[in-house]
Amino acid sequence: MFFIGDPPYMKGMKMKIDYWGLVFLAVSLGCLQIVLDKGERVDWFSSDLITWLTIISVTSMILFVINELFAEHPIVNLKTFKNITFSTGNVIMFFAFFNLFGSIVLLPIYLQTLMGYTSTLAGVVLGPGGVATLIAMPIAGRLITKTNPKGLLGFGIIVSAYSTYLMSQFSLAADFNTIIWPRLVLGVGMGFIFIPLTTMTMSGIRKEEMSNATGVYNLLRNLGGSFGVAFITTMIARRAQFHQTHLVEHLTPFDRSYQIASSQASQILQYKGVDASIAQHGGLSTIYGQLLRQASMLSFNDAFHLLSVFMLCTFPLLFLIKRPGKN
Repeated sequence: MFFIGDPPYMKGMKMKIDYWGLVFLAVSLGCLQIVLDKGERVDWFSSDLITWLTIISVTSMILFVINELFAEHPIVNLKTFKNITFSTGNVIMFFAFFNLFGSIVLLPIYLQTLMGYTSTLAGVVLGPGGVATLIAMPIAGRLITKTNPKGLLGFGIIVSAYSTYLMSQFSLAADFNTIIWPRLVLGVGMGFIFIPLTTMTMSGIRKEEMSNATGVYNLLRNLGGSFGVAFITTMIARRAQFHQTHLVEHLTPFDRSYQIASSQASQILQYKGVDASIAQHGGLSTIYGQLLRQASMLSFNDAFHLLSVFMLCTFPLLFLIKRPGKN
């Protein structure tokens, strides 16, 4: 503390706290976080608690915006968003973390519930992605001074979208190498997003506004991760129900494939010593269990595919970002 000094532009400034803005922001984000965390577990707006918390969050955010526009010393200077590069950079970062956290949550669930991986093996799959990001970020940092940062950012967006597209091709027969490769690709893509995006987003911000801008940037980044996790968990549950409804239409005595599978399952159980009358019902139970696994797998494919589309949709926003000056 004794060796840390304020920069010249902050010396002599009287720090005043915008208490109303702080209260409105805290209430809004606090309620929003509870909604995102518990929404799926209580079926979202079927719950009175989630409905009221959403109303409180939205109302508090509206009051926060109104207060900040007229406050003498706002806790968050919303006028910073007049900078198109800064606003666009925040949108891209929001969806980048939406993609990152969504895929990080999906992968372990897929591996442990459908593929039979232990938590340790699931961690082994996730780990190399972090190493890839660790390697990619210094490379991006060196290249950013020698080439157009927008090109590096575009490369990172495309690679990240491609990685989640690869994840959307997973199946119940995927091997370890097939699963770990997209995670490595995602790590590289994220490494080429973070450095160029942060550099360009903050390039047009004055020093006096830098603390405000970085606070907003970090807040939207964290919100992107929270929204990504909430969206993905809801998507998995809804799409699994959808695919189960459509797949079960083929489980009828009139479907030839169903007849063959039912007969083979019963024969296998009888071969293992199960009574014939019980084996018939056991065969149906086995088939239904496989249907549930396939429906879950298809829901994971849909979720990964949608993450890829969301990430790719941020690519056109690159044209709104200005290339930073040499300084």
